[in-house]
Amino acid sequence: MQTTEITVLEDIELNNPIFIEALPGLGHVGKLAADHMIDELGAVKFAEIYSPTFPPQVIVKDEGIIENMRNELYYLRDVGEDNLDLIILVGNTQSLSPEGQYLTCKEILDFVKQYDITRIFTLGGMVTGQAPEDPKVFGAATDEANVELLKEADIEIRANDGGIVGASGLFLGLGVRQGIYGSCLMGETPGYFIDAPAAEAILNKLSVILNFEINIDKLEERAEETRQMIAKAQQMEQDMINKANAGNADDLRYIG
Repeated sequence: MQTTEITVLEDIELNNPIFIEALPGLGHVGKLAADHMIDELGAVKFAEIYSPTFPPQVIVKDEGIIENMRNELYYLRDVGEDNLDLIILVGNTQSLSPEGQYLTCKEILDFVKQYDITRIFTLGGMVTGQAPEDPKVFGAATDEANVELLKEADIEIRANDGGIVGASGLFLGLGVRQGIYGSCLMGETPGYFIDAPAAEAILNKLSVILNFEINIDKLEERAEETRQMIAKAQQMEQDMINKANAGNADDLRYIG
């Protein structure tokens, strides 16, 4: 594999959908929120994304079945009172390198553009060093109009306090260069555990902005599933690092 491969599972037609990115990141806040949306609202997977910029491994699940490192695209039609169509990007990884991030995000954005996306929302976490009982949601946007929409939803605006790293920042930056505007919603999180309360806070704000309702009763259950998946991926990465540091090339045959 030399370049990103996007496998289309279903040909679809959508009405000027909104694009939502929620790949793994700090506290896995965005991923958890989007995975819950997919389950609760009945989103349908229509594409899988594989890239040589993803980690060189697979995840072994409890049943002994492997899971590839990949991103996935889901769609929803007629969501909420405004009957919005959505495209949701989720997955179990992001690209490893800065170059890979730029290349993969651009290729994914070029792909979803064919559906005439109108806006972008990226979902993630903002590390504050503590675990608040009532997490805040912070926001940043591509333009003043979207900043005003965040304010109307009582989202605290970030200003002059650093950047937005990874896919959540790049999709907005690449999008605005092509006339596609949007916002990033960041749930307040300590960042070192799978943060269901922060994901819930993001979902509550996103549902206000997009005018839909969602049940969050099963969010903690999904958080535990995500914790198990992440723990396995992290252990595999550490095993690879340990073997490489030991300098024993023969051992590498067991993981490659």
